[in-house]
Amino acid sequence: MWLTFTFKDFVDILLVALFLYYTYSILRSSGTKALFSGIIFFVVLWIIISQVLQMKLMGAILDKFINVGFLLIVIIFQDEIRKFLATLGSTKWRIFNQIFQRDKGKEAEERKWVAPVVLACMNMAKKKTGALIAIQQTMDLTPYEYTGERFRSEISARLIENIFFKNSPLHDGAMIIADNEIKAAGCILPVAANTDLNKDLGLRHRSALGLSQETDAKVIIVSEERGAISVAYRGEIFVDITVDKLQEILNTSPSHMVGA
Repeated sequence: MWLTFTFKDFVDILLVALFLYYTYSILRSSGTKALFSGIIFFVVLWIIISQVLQMKLMGAILDKFINVGFLLIVIIFQDEIRKFLATLGSTKWRIFNQIFQRDKGKEAEERKWVAPVVLACMNMAKKKTGALIAIQQTMDLTPYEYTGERFRSEISARLIENIFFKNSPLHDGAMIIADNEIKAAGCILPVAANTDLNKDLGLRHRSALGLSQETDAKVIIVSEERGAISVAYRGEIFVDITVDKLQEILNTSPSHMVGA
């Protein structure tokens, strides 16, 4: 009997491949890549034993694991599933904006915050003033705003520097910028548990990396010890970048930024 391969089958395989790749990318940034690889190996082993070789006894045992496997996956990967759904919800708006392209004048207006942020980071790096600035992209950062002091203010380099001045009551936490405004300061961010992170990087870097693993925010770190500027994005951290590189990263839209 001849097997027919239709266009629908091609689309089916393509969607499965994209789903696996996207899932792998999320788990890689959260440090659970090895666990995901183990699950894939187990599923392949189950298919070979139960479906291909049709071993009844071993197949029956593996079938029992498969039956409860979905519930176990939900429990184990609950944080990653939440992140996936949040990303999926934000992606529809990104696609909508790409279909109905905004004019360049409006886009330039939306990025008017870049210059004062870059200037403030440059000045703080020279003075070795520690800073942590989270810039919202497509995923909402409102829950993190409630961990600090919420307010609305126009973005200016002097205000940013004053907030992170060492005698300021808000200098230890993170600042959150969204919609061309400073939304909050003194905020607490989730700390990354990556064991691969350089031991020389402190709590600010780990907090920036932690937020970048859970959201698509661009998080700027100014080191108090070294006066260096770093950026965390999509579960990766780019250390000791130049001011020009910082400006380039901030001006790059989330859909086009794949590295630094």
